[in-house]
Amino acid sequence: MLVQFLAAAGVLAVLTMVPGPDMAVVTKRAVAAGWQDGLRTVGGITVGLVIWGVLAVAGLAAVLAASATAYTIVKLAGAAYLVFLGVQALVHSRRGQAVLPAESPAAAPTGNPWRTGLVSNLFNPKIAVFYTGLLPTLAPSGLSPHVGMALLVLLHATLTALWLGGYVMLLAKARGFFQRAAVRRAMDRVTGVVLIGFGVKVATTQP
Repeated sequence: MLVQFLAAAGVLAVLTMVPGPDMAVVTKRAVAAGWQDGLRTVGGITVGLVIWGVLAVAGLAAVLAASATAYTIVKLAGAAYLVFLGVQALVHSRRGQAVLPAESPAAAPTGNPWRTGLVSNLFNPKIAVFYTGLLPTLAPSGLSPHVGMALLVLLHATLTALWLGGYVMLLAKARGFFQRAAVRRAMDRVTGVVLIGFGVKVATTQP
């Protein structure tokens, strides 16, 4: 059982480190508003994973994963939210170019960072597919399915919090560089394009 758990932890660690919408959202908040906002965003994402895990254990996420209509609704809502965040970043970059002097502080993004992380994660239907499709196959065979799933969900949430939290602190170390006007505008544009790209990818991806 221990070997199975360690193997599952390795798979989850690799999947956690793959860049995705959550990392893009965290980057946007941490660079623009500081590490506190970045960590709050990570907190929202982590809570979102726990909620998905509870739904998966209860069997509700399986309904979403199996229903094409429900999947499409959540998928399009999540895609729209990512595109909205991307457009917001692009608008901020243009405003910064027009009115901010070179050494002025960055304008903090609007909206509660915790809620931003939570919503971006909850509107990612791929988490439902992941938790109902792949996660059960990783659960240790020596435990009941519900207990095994719950442990893996908690492990995934913990790995995500540690990985993204560490990433936020690394960004904080270099925030002085990212706060330069030209770098800030470039980051806003890159982040905006990445978020819009993820939104399009989510909208066009099949379950």
